[in-house]
Amino acid sequence: MGKSENQKLKLLYLKQLLETESDEQHPLGMQYIIERLESLGIKAERKSIYSDMEYLQQFGMDILLKKGRGGGYYLASREFELPELKLLVDAVQASKFLSEKKSMQLISKLSGLASIHNAGQLKRQVVVSGRVKTMNESIFYNVDRLHEAIADNRQVSFRYFDWDLSGEKVFRPGTYTASPYALLWDDEYYYLIAHSERHGLTHYRVDKMSQISETDQLRHMDEQMRSLDLSRYGRSVFGMFSGETKQVRLQFHNSLVGVVRDRFGKNAMLIPEGSEHFTYTAEIAVSPVFFGWLAGFDERAKILWPEDVQQAYLKLCKLSIEQYEAK
Repeated sequence: MGKSENQKLKLLYLKQLLETESDEQHPLGMQYIIERLESLGIKAERKSIYSDMEYLQQFGMDILLKKGRGGGYYLASREFELPELKLLVDAVQASKFLSEKKSMQLISKLSGLASIHNAGQLKRQVVVSGRVKTMNESIFYNVDRLHEAIADNRQVSFRYFDWDLSGEKVFRPGTYTASPYALLWDDEYYYLIAHSERHGLTHYRVDKMSQISETDQLRHMDEQMRSLDLSRYGRSVFGMFSGETKQVRLQFHNSLVGVVRDRFGKNAMLIPEGSEHFTYTAEIAVSPVFFGWLAGFDERAKILWPEDVQQAYLKLCKLSIEQYEAK
């Protein structure tokens, strides 16, 4: 047989064909493989394809042969199995920090890791339109720039903004400079944990950062930054809303054991108090968001101490009630 111009690409095309078109329910028959190669300008005989399949198996591809009527070769396992891809697609859909456009791009790429037959299952479960998504398309690249700055041990400068009622960016005054420490994913948003000269240890929502650039200055890394426990930090800061950090002792009804462990970790030390309640002491960034979380449990949750945190909570509740009493 005379070799065609594309003959050297035969193994690569076979690999691609198996990855994109085959699975256990859709094996590729010998005649179909020959015809597909022919359409790519590659002539092949059965004997040569048998040898090629053996080479691909030796290369590490899990290729099986299904015998009998309707049988053929198929890729039995992949780097990502279909349930894993579905899980990743779900994560991309749910991620608020990804825009709708970027979500669809990533899902399309994930679909390419499955056969064309299974890719349809991934596309059928895609429901991105209408979900709460970031309006900042650059978030994807912001994360990458911040990781690079951390790796280079450099400070970053950036502009920080909010959204107005029209969906337009409103930049806060001046340019921010901070020493990036780590990126934390909380409540479906990315946050930069950093040290700034203005606020000390603080955090910024990455989708609200713009014009990020690495500076020539080395990061500020004091003992607080070096000893920072990110998981503990994430648990103490409710909704990533800053506030004065204090030791707070809380009392909960036993029905809230699961809720408290979900919030503070499975190793949280819960102390029984009577037959119906337990107490838990935690380091909390005291903020309206923390009080809102607590209020959601009505009489089943209570601040025991310190007294100033109790009073701050009562003040917030009174202000809320007064809005309705004024009518």
